[in-house]
Amino acid sequence: MAILDTSGFNRDSHHRHDDSLAFLEAVRSASLLPYNGTPPTNTMREAIFQILKEETSLELIIGSYQLLNELDKRFPRVCLPKVEEPASSLPPTILDEPVSVEEAWCPFTLGLDRDEETNKGSSGSIDPMGFHSLIQELGKMTNQKSKALETKILRKMLLLHYLVSVLEADFVPRNKVFKEKMSWTLLRDSLLNMLLGSRKIIYKGLVKDCLSVVCDVFSDLSLQSESSVVDSVASPSNEISYNCTAAFALALPDLKRSTCIYLKKLLRMMMELDTSRNVADVQGLTTRADGVRTPAEEIILDELAYNSDMLSPFFQTFDDPWWKLKMIMQYFHKYIPKSSVRTRRSSSPVNDSTFEGVLKCFSNSRSTKNIIKRIGGDVAQLLLGHAFLAYLSVSVESSAENDDFEEMVKGKSRTEICKHIVAAFTSIRKEDKNSEILLFGKQAVFTAATILSTKS
Repeated sequence: MAILDTSGFNRDSHHRHDDSLAFLEAVRSASLLPYNGTPPTNTMREAIFQILKEETSLELIIGSYQLLNELDKRFPRVCLPKVEEPASSLPPTILDEPVSVEEAWCPFTLGLDRDEETNKGSSGSIDPMGFHSLIQELGKMTNQKSKALETKILRKMLLLHYLVSVLEADFVPRNKVFKEKMSWTLLRDSLLNMLLGSRKIIYKGLVKDCLSVVCDVFSDLSLQSESSVVDSVASPSNEISYNCTAAFALALPDLKRSTCIYLKKLLRMMMELDTSRNVADVQGLTTRADGVRTPAEEIILDELAYNSDMLSPFFQTFDDPWWKLKMIMQYFHKYIPKSSVRTRRSSSPVNDSTFEGVLKCFSNSRSTKNIIKRIGGDVAQLLLGHAFLAYLSVSVESSAENDDFEEMVKGKSRTEICKHIVAAFTSIRKEDKNSEILLFGKQAVFTAATILSTKS
């Protein structure tokens, strides 16, 4: 009752705190402990989510976050039907459409047909504007240099972690089936698509804020060690309070890393949705109601081109090799000089749509000078090094099912790519005499040379 009706209780009242803990334990005992436990009602899930959103107690924040994740694993909203493994002589089985639990509670308030009063009345859910504001608030918190460490940071981070997990659990099975059956309706009804398509948020602003937080958090973690965080906490008179603060200070770097991971998941899902949306558009499956928006990948690349300081932290922390290689190639395409005469059926030996074609552009002195003039030698080294490492992480054999990756590498051997990498860095060093090869570039050249020596 203290959770559902707070009119007679102070927020910091120990009675309300005890009732909330008892409520969480009761839900766990009824739904998770028994083998055939019953799923909690929507009102119960909404109350748990409200605890995560509003409470200040560390115990309640952690308890509600863990309980929500455990409930979602035990009682998923969307799941793929189990398919028996076919015999080796039979063709692969096409996945059936994912099963959605009707009337299941959702932490998001979505839909253009809902008015503001409806959104305000749902205290246990969050709307698209609230989701965007949450990311912006985290960005401001990571930039703050205050020595005071409050549970508000923890609550905001865990809230974001949970919301992204919900989006991922809903989007991944839908996108997997879309690739098999080309059913755009599945993705149109996904939580992610409805969230990004909401008129309450500025899509470009959301992508830029996610990118900014990822880069800021990574840069902050690179400059700050865990020991320095603890040392910066002044020792209060209460020893217990100091111990709690110091423990939270130790945990904060890991929380920031986790936040960075979840935001990378969100960005990757945005780009995967854009890719599937483009496929559906080519197939004629989309309608005017789906609207038009700039792809997230293009927004990210424009932001990186505008602010080159983000390049290093972004590509260091963005660890998906396929997307990393694709984005770096798209970045280079903005600056690689194009031939004055080129047709669709041109038999030009340099095809800059492939990774080898991009590398070959550095074998030409004139082209290398133009690229260095536009983006700088250091940026070129950084991008080439990350692209090479991404290429090594995703081999052609392990990505045989990925037609886009095969198109980028065109079946070229690793030996040929390594030769082009060494030649590219040599050309950059020759044309940009005022700079030295970066440490990261030296590592890439050394790796390529080592591979070549083992193949000879």
